[in-house]
Amino acid sequence: MQQVNKVFELIEAGEVEKGLAMLENIEQDANHDTKYTIAETYFELGHIDKAKNIIDELLMLYPDEGSLYAFAAELLIDLGEEDEAIEMLLEIKEEDPAFLQGQLLLADLYQMQGLDEVAEQKLLFASKLAPEEPIIAYGLGQFYLERGDYNKSIQFFKKVLQSGETFEHVSINLCLAEAYSATGQFEDALGYYEKGLKERTEMSAVFGYAYTAYQLEMFPLAIEQFKIVKEMDHEFSSLYPYLAKAYEAEHFLDKAMTVLEDGLKVDEYNEELYVHAGKLSFKMKDPEKGEDYLRKVIAINPSHFEAVRTLAAYLKHEEKYEDLLELVSHIKDFGETDPLLDWYEASALKEEDDYEKASVIYEEIQSQFQHDPDFLEEYGHFLLEMGERDRAIVELTKALTLDKGRIHISEFITELEQNY
Repeated sequence: MQQVNKVFELIEAGEVEKGLAMLENIEQDANHDTKYTIAETYFELGHIDKAKNIIDELLMLYPDEGSLYAFAAELLIDLGEEDEAIEMLLEIKEEDPAFLQGQLLLADLYQMQGLDEVAEQKLLFASKLAPEEPIIAYGLGQFYLERGDYNKSIQFFKKVLQSGETFEHVSINLCLAEAYSATGQFEDALGYYEKGLKERTEMSAVFGYAYTAYQLEMFPLAIEQFKIVKEMDHEFSSLYPYLAKAYEAEHFLDKAMTVLEDGLKVDEYNEELYVHAGKLSFKMKDPEKGEDYLRKVIAINPSHFEAVRTLAAYLKHEEKYEDLLELVSHIKDFGETDPLLDWYEASALKEEDDYEKASVIYEEIQSQFQHDPDFLEEYGHFLLEMGERDRAIVELTKALTLDKGRIHISEFITELEQNY
C-alpha cells in the first residue's frame, strides 16, 4: 500500500508516466489483495482496460467472489458494455455480501436502459432483504427522484437522514430540498436547501434554492442566490428570466432590463427573454423598444401567441391599424389561428372603414366571446353603425348583464330606446 500511495504522490506531482510505470512494476510481484488495490487505482485514474485485465485474472482464481463481479460490472459500465455488466451482476449469489451492491448496480443499469419497472423491482427486493440499510433507501430515493415520483422519494431520503449515514459527494438534505421544491412544498424545501448548501455547494442546488425563494416571493434572497449562480456559470441561461422577474418585483426595472439583455447575449434565441424584455420596455415607457423585442420573437417563432397577442394589443391601443392588419396577415400566412387576433382584425378593419370584411369576421367569432363584455360592447356599437339597432341593443344588454358597473351602456341603451 505504501508503494501504491507513492504512485499517487507522483501522479499528483505531475509525474504521471513515472507513476504508471511504477504501478506496472508493483503489479508484477503483487499478491492478490494488492492486485485488487492496483485495479482500484487504475480505475480511479481512468485506466479502465488495465483495471479490467486484473479483475478478469482474479475472477479466474476466485469465481465465487461477488465483489469481483460487482467491480467487473462497474468497469464494463464505464466501457459502455451494459449488457455484459448485467450478466456479471446476475452471477452474484443472494447470500454473498456483495449481493446488495449488485442489486443497486442492476437497478442503475435497467434504469439506463429505460426498464424502470425492472429497476424498481430490484431496489424493492434489496430493501426487503435489508430494510434498515441506508444505501438501499438512498437508491430508492434517488430512483423515485429521477423518475419524478417526488413524494415517494421524500420518504426514503428521510429514512437515510434519520439513520445518520452519509455518502461521499452526496447531500441528502439537498436531495430532500429538490424533492420538496418539485412538489411545490417550498417552505419545507427552503430549510433543506439551507442545510444542504452548508454541506455541499452545487450550482444546481444554488439555483434550486434561488428558485424556491423566488416562489416564496422572498425576492432579495432569490436575487442574491441567482447572482451566485451567474457567477458560477454566466452561460446558465435558465437563471436570467427569474433573476429579471425578481428585480422587477422589487421595482428595479433598469436592473431587470440589464439582466434580460445579458441573457440574450448568452442565448440569442430565447423567446421568453424577448417577450419579457418587450413587456418590460412598455412598462418603462419605451414602446418602440418593446415593439422591436416582440417582433424579434415573432421572427423566430410566428406561433408564439403571447408575443403576437401582446404586440397586437399594443398596435390596437396605439391605433396603428395598418400595422395590426399586416401582423395578423403575417401570422395567418403561417397557418396560425387565434380568435383574439380575429377580433383585433375585425376592429382594425372597422376603423379602416372596411365594414363588409369586418362584419364577416365579427359574425364568425361572436359566439366565442359571449362572456366578454368588452367584445360585446364593441360589437354592439359596430352593429349600430351597420344600422342593426335591435341587434345592437341585444349585444349591449349582454355586456351590461356581465358587467353591471358599465353605467354608460345602461344610459346609452335608454337613449336608444327613447329615440326609437
